[in-house]
Amino acid sequence: MSDWSDSLPHMVIDYSANLDARVDMTELCALVSRTILETGLFEPGAVRVRAFRADAYAIADRLPENGFIDLNFRIGKGRTDEEKKRTGEAIFAAVSEHLASLFTTPHFALSLEIREIDAELSWKKNAIHPRLRGK
Repeated sequence: MSDWSDSLPHMVIDYSANLDARVDMTELCALVSRTILETGLFEPGAVRVRAFRADAYAIADRLPENGFIDLNFRIGKGRTDEEKKRTGEAIFAAVSEHLASLFTTPHFALSLEIREIDAELSWKKNAIHPRLRGK
């Protein structure tokens, strides 16, 4: 894609603290970043992936072994519905495969949502772009 449009691919991963011993969040962030870039729809200098641990949570029937990972992907406008769907499916498939062991018990929930950001209500300043663009 030569026109990155309003790139802004920011993935925020919220997760329950009880997954700390079972999931390497740094590795998960790297996997998500690679998957986003492999779509070819986002400029590398704009990709951000970060994970936030939730120490306080109540999940379903509140069993202590219940855990969750919620992926919230914010992107700028400029991609077709098909491109957004393909991106979501690629990310969800990669993460689901990576976390397959968590689905062997009935205590894990995974979700992903893509949200478009209105460019008129989003301000950005990025010193990384020029370096990666070779300018």
